[in-house]
Amino acid sequence: MPTAPLSFTLRVARSAADLADACRVRSAAYGRHLPAMAQPLGRPDALDAQPGTAVLLCRDKASGAAVGTLRIQRNQHGPLLLEQRLILPRHLAERPRAEITRLAVLPGADAQVRLALMKASYLYGLASQVRHLVIGARSEPLIRIYRRLGFEDVLGPDVRVPLAHAGGLPHRILALDIVAAERTWLAAGHGLYPFMVDTWHPDLQLFDETPPIGAALPLEAAA
Repeated sequence: MPTAPLSFTLRVARSAADLADACRVRSAAYGRHLPAMAQPLGRPDALDAQPGTAVLLCRDKASGAAVGTLRIQRNQHGPLLLEQRLILPRHLAERPRAEITRLAVLPGADAQVRLALMKASYLYGLASQVRHLVIGARSEPLIRIYRRLGFEDVLGPDVRVPLAHAGGLPHRILALDIVAAERTWLAAGHGLYPFMVDTWHPDLQLFDETPPIGAALPLEAAA
Protein backbone atom coordinates (compact mmCIF):
# COMPACT_ATOMS: atom_id res chain seq x y z
CA MET A 1 0.00 0.00 0.00
CA PRO A 2 1.51 3.36 -0.98
CA THR A 3 1.99 6.08 1.64
CA ALA A 4 1.06 9.68 0.88
CA PRO A 5 1.64 12.67 3.17
CA LEU A 6 -0.88 15.49 3.25
CA SER A 7 -0.28 19.22 3.68
CA PHE A 8 -2.48 19.08 6.78
CA THR A 9 -3.25 16.85 9.73
CA LEU A 10 -6.67 15.41 10.50
CA ARG A 11 -7.57 14.50 14.07
CA VAL A 12 -10.59 14.21 16.35
CA ALA A 13 -11.05 17.39 18.40
CA ARG A 14 -9.74 16.59 21.89
CA SER A 15 -9.91 19.91 23.74
CA ALA A 16 -12.01 23.03 24.12
CA ALA A 17 -9.38 24.87 22.03
CA ASP A 18 -9.78 22.35 19.21
CA LEU A 19 -13.55 22.74 19.31
CA ALA A 20 -13.27 26.54 19.30
CA ASP A 21 -11.10 26.33 16.17
CA ALA A 22 -13.63 24.01 14.52
CA CYS A 23 -16.37 26.53 15.29
CA ARG A 24 -14.35 29.34 13.74
CA VAL A 25 -14.06 27.32 10.54
CA ARG A 26 -17.81 26.57 10.59
CA SER A 27 -18.65 30.23 11.08
CA ALA A 28 -16.35 31.46 8.32
CA ALA A 29 -17.31 28.79 5.77
CA TYR A 30 -21.08 28.88 6.28
CA GLY A 31 -21.15 32.62 6.82
CA ARG A 32 -19.97 33.27 3.26
CA HIS A 33 -23.25 31.97 1.85
CA LEU A 34 -25.56 32.03 4.87
CA PRO A 35 -24.67 35.15 6.91
CA ALA A 36 -27.40 34.49 9.47
CA MET A 37 -25.65 31.25 10.49
CA ALA A 38 -22.21 32.77 11.01
CA GLN A 39 -22.74 33.88 14.61
CA PRO A 40 -24.58 30.77 15.90
CA LEU A 41 -21.99 28.47 14.33
CA GLY A 42 -19.16 30.44 15.92
CA ARG A 43 -19.77 28.68 19.23
CA PRO A 44 -20.23 25.00 20.18
CA ASP A 45 -23.68 23.53 20.56
CA ALA A 46 -24.88 20.77 22.88
CA LEU A 47 -24.44 18.01 20.30
CA ASP A 48 -20.69 18.70 20.07
CA ALA A 49 -20.30 17.34 23.62
CA GLN A 50 -22.80 14.49 23.36
CA PRO A 51 -21.50 10.91 23.72
CA GLY A 52 -21.33 9.25 20.34
CA THR A 53 -20.35 12.50 18.61
CA ALA A 54 -16.94 13.22 17.11
CA VAL A 55 -15.73 16.53 15.67
CA LEU A 56 -12.99 16.10 13.07
CA LEU A 57 -10.50 18.90 12.57
CA CYS A 58 -7.92 19.56 9.84
CA ARG A 59 -4.94 21.78 10.58
CA ASP A 60 -2.54 23.15 8.01
CA LYS A 61 0.94 21.84 8.77
CA ALA A 62 2.77 25.03 7.84
CA SER A 63 0.68 27.46 9.88
CA GLY A 64 -1.10 25.23 12.40
CA ALA A 65 -4.36 26.97 11.47
CA ALA A 66 -7.62 25.03 11.33
CA VAL A 67 -8.78 24.74 7.71
CA GLY A 68 -11.56 22.14 7.71
CA THR A 69 -13.95 20.30 9.98
CA LEU A 70 -17.00 18.08 10.15
CA ARG A 71 -19.06 16.38 12.84
CA ILE A 72 -20.18 12.75 13.01
CA GLN A 73 -23.11 11.80 15.26
CA ARG A 74 -23.82 8.10 15.81
CA ASN A 75 -27.33 7.06 16.78
CA GLN A 76 -26.36 4.87 19.76
CA HIS A 77 -27.13 7.67 22.22
CA GLY A 78 -30.21 9.16 20.59
CA PRO A 79 -31.85 9.97 17.26
CA LEU A 80 -29.86 11.73 14.57
CA LEU A 81 -30.48 15.43 14.09
CA LEU A 82 -32.30 14.89 10.81
CA GLU A 83 -34.54 12.29 12.50
CA GLN A 84 -36.14 15.18 14.37
CA ARG A 85 -37.62 16.16 11.02
CA LEU A 86 -38.22 12.90 9.16
CA ILE A 87 -38.60 9.16 9.56
CA LEU A 88 -35.86 7.27 7.75
CA PRO A 89 -36.75 4.25 5.62
CA ARG A 90 -36.66 0.94 7.48
CA HIS A 91 -33.42 -0.28 5.88
CA LEU A 92 -31.68 2.74 7.46
CA ALA A 93 -33.68 3.10 10.67
CA GLU A 94 -33.07 -0.50 11.74
CA ARG A 95 -29.29 -0.40 11.32
CA PRO A 96 -26.50 1.49 13.11
CA ARG A 97 -26.10 4.83 11.39
CA ALA A 98 -24.35 8.16 11.71
CA GLU A 99 -25.08 11.62 10.39
CA ILE A 100 -22.47 13.97 8.97
CA THR A 101 -23.10 17.64 9.80
CA ARG A 102 -21.14 20.89 10.02
CA LEU A 103 -18.89 20.02 7.07
CA ALA A 104 -16.88 23.18 6.46
CA VAL A 105 -13.70 23.96 4.54
CA LEU A 106 -12.08 27.39 4.41
CA PRO A 107 -11.58 29.09 1.02
CA GLY A 108 -8.06 28.53 -0.24
CA ALA A 109 -7.53 25.33 1.75
CA ASP A 110 -5.86 22.33 0.13
CA ALA A 111 -8.31 20.73 -2.30
CA GLN A 112 -7.79 17.40 -0.55
CA VAL A 113 -9.20 18.64 2.78
CA ARG A 114 -12.82 17.88 1.88
CA LEU A 115 -11.95 14.46 0.46
CA ALA A 116 -9.81 13.60 3.51
CA LEU A 117 -12.72 14.51 5.80
CA MET A 118 -14.95 12.13 3.85
CA LYS A 119 -12.32 9.37 4.04
CA ALA A 120 -12.04 9.95 7.78
CA SER A 121 -15.83 9.70 8.12
CA TYR A 122 -15.78 6.43 6.21
CA LEU A 123 -12.98 5.00 8.38
CA TYR A 124 -14.59 6.27 11.59
CA GLY A 125 -17.88 4.69 10.63
CA LEU A 126 -16.24 1.33 9.89
CA ALA A 127 -14.34 1.39 13.17
CA SER A 128 -17.53 2.30 15.04
CA GLN A 129 -19.53 -0.50 13.37
CA VAL A 130 -21.85 1.95 11.65
CA ARG A 131 -23.64 0.62 8.57
CA HIS A 132 -24.75 3.86 6.90
CA LEU A 133 -23.54 7.44 6.78
CA VAL A 134 -26.40 9.91 6.25
CA ILE A 135 -26.06 13.50 5.15
CA GLY A 136 -28.21 16.43 4.05
CA ALA A 137 -27.01 18.37 1.00
CA ARG A 138 -28.41 21.68 -0.20
CA SER A 139 -26.45 22.71 -3.29
CA GLU A 140 -26.24 20.78 -6.54
CA PRO A 141 -22.38 20.81 -6.57
CA LEU A 142 -22.33 19.19 -3.12
CA ILE A 143 -24.94 16.65 -4.13
CA ARG A 144 -22.79 15.70 -7.13
CA ILE A 145 -19.75 15.29 -4.86
CA TYR A 146 -21.61 12.96 -2.51
CA ARG A 147 -23.17 10.96 -5.33
CA ARG A 148 -19.71 10.55 -6.85
CA LEU A 149 -18.63 9.05 -3.53
CA GLY A 150 -21.49 6.55 -3.71
CA PHE A 151 -24.17 8.27 -1.63
CA GLU A 152 -27.71 7.54 -2.82
CA ASP A 153 -30.95 9.46 -2.41
CA VAL A 154 -32.94 8.36 0.62
CA LEU A 155 -36.28 10.00 -0.21
CA GLY A 156 -35.95 10.46 -3.96
CA PRO A 157 -34.11 13.03 -6.12
CA ASP A 158 -37.00 15.48 -6.11
CA VAL A 159 -37.64 15.43 -2.35
CA ARG A 160 -36.07 18.09 -0.15
CA VAL A 161 -36.57 18.39 3.59
CA PRO A 162 -36.04 21.60 5.62
CA LEU A 163 -33.51 20.91 8.37
CA ALA A 164 -33.64 23.05 11.50
CA HIS A 165 -29.94 22.52 12.27
CA ALA A 166 -29.09 23.82 8.79
CA GLY A 167 -30.96 27.11 8.92
CA GLY A 168 -34.31 25.55 8.05
CA LEU A 169 -33.28 25.30 4.39
CA PRO A 170 -34.46 22.38 2.25
CA HIS A 171 -31.93 19.58 1.76
CA ARG A 172 -31.70 16.36 -0.21
CA ILE A 173 -31.06 13.42 2.12
CA LEU A 174 -28.40 10.96 0.99
CA ALA A 175 -26.90 7.82 2.51
CA LEU A 176 -23.81 5.68 1.96
CA ASP A 177 -23.62 1.98 2.81
CA ILE A 178 -20.08 1.99 4.15
CA VAL A 179 -19.92 -1.78 4.57
CA ALA A 180 -20.48 -2.24 0.84
CA ALA A 181 -18.57 0.87 -0.26
CA GLU A 182 -15.11 -0.66 -0.77
CA ARG A 183 -16.26 -3.52 -2.98
CA THR A 184 -18.59 -1.19 -4.89
CA TRP A 185 -15.76 1.28 -5.56
CA LEU A 186 -13.42 -1.54 -6.59
CA ALA A 187 -15.92 -3.24 -8.90
CA ALA A 188 -16.68 0.06 -10.60
CA GLY A 189 -13.04 1.03 -11.01
CA HIS A 190 -13.92 4.19 -9.10
CA GLY A 191 -11.40 6.98 -9.49
CA LEU A 192 -11.45 7.68 -5.75
CA TYR A 193 -10.67 4.09 -4.75
CA PRO A 194 -6.88 4.66 -4.49
CA PHE A 195 -7.33 7.66 -2.16
CA MET A 196 -10.16 6.23 -0.06
CA VAL A 197 -8.92 2.67 0.36
CA ASP A 198 -5.59 1.88 -1.24
CA THR A 199 -3.39 4.64 0.20
CA TRP A 200 -2.15 5.09 3.77
CA HIS A 201 -2.28 8.71 4.89
CA PRO A 202 -0.19 8.94 8.09
CA ASP A 203 -1.47 12.48 8.72
CA LEU A 204 -4.96 11.08 9.21
CA GLN A 205 -5.13 9.82 12.80
CA LEU A 206 -8.56 9.25 14.34
CA PHE A 207 -7.79 7.29 17.48
CA ASP A 208 -5.40 7.94 20.36
CA GLU A 209 -5.34 7.73 24.15
CA THR A 210 -6.99 11.11 24.73
CA PRO A 211 -10.77 11.13 25.37
CA PRO A 212 -12.79 12.77 22.58
CA ILE A 213 -14.30 16.18 23.12
CA GLY A 214 -17.68 14.70 24.05
CA ALA A 215 -16.12 12.94 27.02
CA ALA A 216 -13.90 15.82 28.09
CA LEU A 217 -16.15 18.86 27.73
CA PRO A 218 -19.00 19.40 30.21
CA LEU A 219 -22.33 19.66 28.43
CA GLU A 220 -23.09 23.04 29.93
CA ALA A 221 -19.91 24.42 28.37
CA ALA A 222 -21.28 23.59 24.92
CA ALA A 223 -24.81 24.90 25.46
